[in-house]
Amino acid sequence: MPDVTQTRIPPGVIDLGVGHPSLELLPLEPLHQAALHRLSQGDPSFLQYGVESGDGYFRTELAGFLSRHYGFALGPEELFITSGVSQALDLICTVFTRPGQVVFVEEPTYFLSLGIFRDHHLEVVAIPTDENGLILEALEVALKQHQPAFLYTIPTFQNPTGTTLSQERRERLVELSQQYGFLIVADEVYQLLHYYQPPPPSLGRFADRAGVLSLGSFSKILAPGLRLGWIQAAPHRLQALAQSGLVASGGGLNPFASAVVRSALELGLLEPYLQKLRSVYRSRLEAMLQALRQEGLEPRYLPQGGYFLWLELDPSFETQRLLEQAIKEGVRYQPGARFSNQGRLAHALRLCLAYYDIPDLLEGVRRLAGVLRVVAAAAGKGHCIE
Repeated sequence: MPDVTQTRIPPGVIDLGVGHPSLELLPLEPLHQAALHRLSQGDPSFLQYGVESGDGYFRTELAGFLSRHYGFALGPEELFITSGVSQALDLICTVFTRPGQVVFVEEPTYFLSLGIFRDHHLEVVAIPTDENGLILEALEVALKQHQPAFLYTIPTFQNPTGTTLSQERRERLVELSQQYGFLIVADEVYQLLHYYQPPPPSLGRFADRAGVLSLGSFSKILAPGLRLGWIQAAPHRLQALAQSGLVASGGGLNPFASAVVRSALELGLLEPYLQKLRSVYRSRLEAMLQALRQEGLEPRYLPQGGYFLWLELDPSFETQRLLEQAIKEGVRYQPGARFSNQGRLAHALRLCLAYYDIPDLLEGVRRLAGVLRVVAAAAGKGHCIE
């Protein structure tokens, strides 16, 4: 079992709720090489306060990397370097919203984003989703009732459901943003973690003709501790971010980590590591799906990438209430209600494939299934899936 000292997991518990990679999977040696390369160049400029939008050499390398993987060309002037997606989202709220304004989110959505919106005193309105992502008909109804500052969406391998917004819906979403004048904040941290066919292109491809801010991060494709990400958007929107008080006071965000990752890109170290992640995670996804099905636990959606599987149980189940019992049996998950701004989805739960290797994932599924069988039997139900 992996070292869990940094994740506060109780001893003996397999925590399928943890949403990050294990220590064993982190690229210590490639980043060691990258750091040595950057520190050996005799140029200490990356130890100084940085340019507001981020080091130009790094943004040029990043633009080339993204252009290759996204399938469309973008330039360094379209990139703004951040300290990860959470900080980027907080900065966007600071610059582009005012307290009391409405923002739209998906239902369900990444639960920690809701805390950021609360910090900025924004009114959150949830838009339902299905197997193809955000339901555009519901969005259009909501747009007749509210004037949102932006829509926050996770369009590819969504957290928590694993679903992907279809190409047709992406194009219609952009049309609606132009028609109604709201920004699209696309959290695309899983865009490159596809395990079969590539997903539709990043929403960043529409940045030059619509109010799209595409958020990316090295947390999912290199190492979370780098605290390094980016915003891709039209240059005039990035200029507004560069003029914020936070950036004006402190200069560019995370120049040291940017310099190290610049070397990783220049040395070609990220490409093979990304391929390794895809291979490892694909094997874990397939093993976990097989184990769940053997236990009669069919996920609501079939993800093609990313970290997560979403289960919806019989409506009588309350996964938050069952969590204490599950932990006693040595397994943990994320209850579905945490992902709902409205406190709904109490019968659902999220599982993550990123932290554990296959034997522990299989054991975790076995323990979870055992808990659910006991609860279903006590309630007089023959099954627990909706």
